[in-house]
Amino acid sequence: MAWALLAVAIAAVAFIAFREQRRLGTSWRQALALVPLKLLTRLDTRGLQPVRNSDGPVIFAVNEQARLDPAICLAALPDDTLHVLDPASADHFIVGAYRSLGKAVVFDKEKMLANRRLITHLKRGGRLAVYFPDAVEPDRAAFRLYRGVALLARKTGATIVPVTVRNSRFLRSSFTAEDKAPRALWPKLRLHALPAAPMSDIVAMRGREWTTPANALFDRMAELRFTSADLDQTLFEAFVSAARTYGPGRTILEDTVTGALTYKRALIGARVLAKRFAAMSEKGEALGVLLPNANGAAVTFFALQSAGRVAAMLNYTAGARNVVSAIETAKMRTVLSSRAFIEKAELQPLVDAIEDNGTRIVWLEDVRASVTTAEKLSAALQWSRPVRHADPKAPAVILFTSGTEGAPKGVVLSHRNLVVNAAQSEARVSISVTDSLFNVLPLFHSFGLTGGMVLPLLYGVRLFLYPSPLHYKLIPQVAARAQPTIMFGTDTFLAGYARTARDTDFASLRFVVAGAEAVRYETQELYRERFGCAILEGYGMTEASPVVAVNSATHHRLGSVGRALPGIDIRLEPVEGIEGGARMWVKGPNVMIGYLKADRPGEIQPLEDGWYDTGDIVHIDHEGFIEVRGRAKRFAKIGGEMVSLGAVEMLVQSLWPADRHAALSVADRRKGEKIVLATTTKQADRQRIARKTQEEGMTKLMVPSDIVEMEDIPVLGSGKTDYVTLQERVMAMLKRLGRRVTGSSAPRDDAPGGAKDVPKKAKSKGRRSPKASASTR
Repeated sequence: MAWALLAVAIAAVAFIAFREQRRLGTSWRQALALVPLKLLTRLDTRGLQPVRNSDGPVIFAVNEQARLDPAICLAALPDDTLHVLDPASADHFIVGAYRSLGKAVVFDKEKMLANRRLITHLKRGGRLAVYFPDAVEPDRAAFRLYRGVALLARKTGATIVPVTVRNSRFLRSSFTAEDKAPRALWPKLRLHALPAAPMSDIVAMRGREWTTPANALFDRMAELRFTSADLDQTLFEAFVSAARTYGPGRTILEDTVTGALTYKRALIGARVLAKRFAAMSEKGEALGVLLPNANGAAVTFFALQSAGRVAAMLNYTAGARNVVSAIETAKMRTVLSSRAFIEKAELQPLVDAIEDNGTRIVWLEDVRASVTTAEKLSAALQWSRPVRHADPKAPAVILFTSGTEGAPKGVVLSHRNLVVNAAQSEARVSISVTDSLFNVLPLFHSFGLTGGMVLPLLYGVRLFLYPSPLHYKLIPQVAARAQPTIMFGTDTFLAGYARTARDTDFASLRFVVAGAEAVRYETQELYRERFGCAILEGYGMTEASPVVAVNSATHHRLGSVGRALPGIDIRLEPVEGIEGGARMWVKGPNVMIGYLKADRPGEIQPLEDGWYDTGDIVHIDHEGFIEVRGRAKRFAKIGGEMVSLGAVEMLVQSLWPADRHAALSVADRRKGEKIVLATTTKQADRQRIARKTQEEGMTKLMVPSDIVEMEDIPVLGSGKTDYVTLQERVMAMLKRLGRRVTGSSAPRDDAPGGAKDVPKKAKSKGRRSPKASASTR
């Protein structure tokens, strides 16, 4: 019997080895060495097959997450590959045992260019494996390796093949601390690689004029990181995968009312609700979600994904007319809400309008009260299974524009759009399970939904949801108790919190991610000096799920919105009359399925060729940093010259930083258009603004023709200026004052976030030019 079992075991080992040899073309010794790795880690090598035998000279750029990675590569890569190992990896006992399978040298990789052996090896058509540290935000020393390898590839004409071993960061031999990457006893590893490409092509992928070779290689490795994630999952499946990776018992959700929830408890609650939602609706039907930032909203969102339904996030601050219009545009028959929320937020008139429209409102309190013990037990047993399976490319979420062009448009995002954008963001900004995120941005806003909920839940970051961003006095107090390391916000909200916060309230923060509007220099400095944290400004739009670019600790430039995320293509088109900037188009796997419009309710209208016109005028420098010069619709044409209204706002902001300001364009019979400044300061005068423009070397056309003092500047629910409401108020005030007004030429943005502008670079006269940058809108 024992001999028979031994014979079966030997036959099994031989079969696995033979299959790997046929699949990868390895030597028999390498194939045998792969067998124990496959048995211990469930290693899947198929991702390496297309690129393993790339013709030399070739550099395999390996993202080294664990000490075991070199052993896997020694067994899987061609046996003539020269592996450049660090002492930390080379001394590992398994790596030592596998070193005989190939060639290896051990030395400081930062000095690799000085080693003639490597250059000679590549020039002779050889293969090289270089191991990069697993750092989303590498320090300066680590970044030298990117410069070195990029230069080495250019000198020798070598192609580069990025390689990673997915999930090896959860091995016991991981370089990541255990508190940041929970260890797994029997992880499922998978080799993943990107196609071979020379440095010239890698640079071209990011735009030759917008990047350096080192940055291009860094972006290529970031693309490797995000594409190695399982992107073909529904949102519910990705949530379940996160629960299994970081532990079902891990506390992941918290709010101010219901307390904390673990992954498993959240998923059980989602399973219970999903059964009910599936019973009351059709497959793929859109159900409205009218809820505040709270645990219940997150559980409801994932319940809809489990049920195979679409979550249509309703903006309860948009007014009854816009909410009803959104309901009709998406053909919603049912809206999910909470009586407690409606009562506390005083939204009964909105509820009446919804019901008068013939739309049913389902109260979650009633659903919870009717749940039986049997339903709870069933959900506890099947918490990881969706109620209805869905296609990752199918619609998952509908978000609505702010209705500034009449009826709101619905932006339809797929499961894959959001899963991809979360992975893209995680590949650029370093987060881990040791972090906790404090989100005050509403979930009906794309930034609040993807960045403020989906991203942390899919990557093990504890999430604290706060119901309203307008509680300027309470939020710092809550943050002081919650001790978050990351916070999301807009400039308006962040400045408001700082005014009421004690220096210790935000002391726990590592960084703040700011979006939705330009972040002022004063706000940046305030958070740096008082709270010791950086504000990382990003940029995006709902149509891109939403993040397109973001600053990071490694790549950060004040006055910019950062560099484009991996996997996003950019196209610039010149705009007549505007110098130093061009109109930006974006394309990528995070770009929406299409629009829902009021004229064709329920019908998704896709983009023609996958490219989305952002409507922003931008400048991209030689390192890829994006500076947003303004919305194409927020330029005033005065006497034939284009003037950025956002530049005017930032100029005035530099004079009176404690107040709010907004610049508008109004039709003018003599010059075509003129600028009107709405401001809350009582000190504003044209002469002082004129002197400032002269000091900064800016055009006199930026000086407003009229100044209108207001008690406050109206804002949208996302915290951005409500230019439509403001335009109406300003026009009415100008008429009352007897000013000649021929009509409005104000912009009506087509995205849920409004305007975002920065001025062109000014001719400096020894003072800092007032810069602005634009963020997720």
